[in-house]
Amino acid sequence: MPASSDTARGLVLGVALDAVLGDPRRGHPVAAFGRVASALEKVLYADSRSRGVLYAGVLVGGAAGAGVVVERLTRGRPAWRTGATAVATWAVLGGTSLGREGRAMARLLEEGDLEGARGRLSHLCARDPAGLDEAALARATVESVAENTSDAAVAPLVWGLVGGVPGLLAYRAANTLDAMVGYRSPRYERFGWAAARLDDVLNWVPSRVTGLLVVACSGRSEAWRVLMRDGGNHPSPNAGRCEAAFAGALGVRLGGVNAYGGRVERRPEMGDGRAPEVGDIRRAVRLSAMVTWAAGVLCAR
Repeated sequence: MPASSDTARGLVLGVALDAVLGDPRRGHPVAAFGRVASALEKVLYADSRSRGVLYAGVLVGGAAGAGVVVERLTRGRPAWRTGATAVATWAVLGGTSLGREGRAMARLLEEGDLEGARGRLSHLCARDPAGLDEAALARATVESVAENTSDAAVAPLVWGLVGGVPGLLAYRAANTLDAMVGYRSPRYERFGWAAARLDDVLNWVPSRVTGLLVVACSGRSEAWRVLMRDGGNHPSPNAGRCEAAFAGALGVRLGGVNAYGGRVERRPEMGDGRAPEVGDIRRAVRLSAMVTWAAGVLCAR
């Protein structure tokens, strides 16, 4: 169902607020949600898929319910609906923070501070940074910027268009839970299954929209070619679309061996270019920002 003009205006205004303000240093709503999720995990945790379904259902359903309350309170009040949507959009978007983290990694690597860059990598992804050299850190950063362009920017806007404030809040809740418990580890293999699968479903369309926006914003036919050829090779049903498009747009080769807490994954390579270099991080950040703004413009269609 198309978004109302009040909702569409709120989404665009939220993109602008995120660009100007970024994430608050303290009291971020997503951080508050994470604390609630951690507390509930202590109560509900069991090595069980059914417990994980209950856990994800309570938290995502609660976030959506809060959005429904906001929508009802602002019904018939266009200015209030626009403002509430703008605030919710700003709260769930992470495009500016993603760019900030990418530039921080670039700066550390440009200064030759490998230890600092290894310590900072956890702000972007769960990859084990121990022993990663400059090239591996650059690749990890570019891949994280590519994938998170969908998770942090495009996907919230897609779900905001579809579901207004409830869509915004429910998407961010599901994505946050995936980051917290959606791992293939002994603790979360079963308990985190529901959160991981829900996140996959919610990101199926946005990841593909992200890939198309990368092609459009880069203006490179190579981005389209690599997206179509390599986008489905990634073990994730969604991340590969983003990474393949970025690989083609930047003229680099992504994929390879990654380590996650002692578990090693060998991922297919995407793209035909050279290995990413430090300078490619800032290029990836600029492309990510262009895609975010393009998604915002589409909201105002």
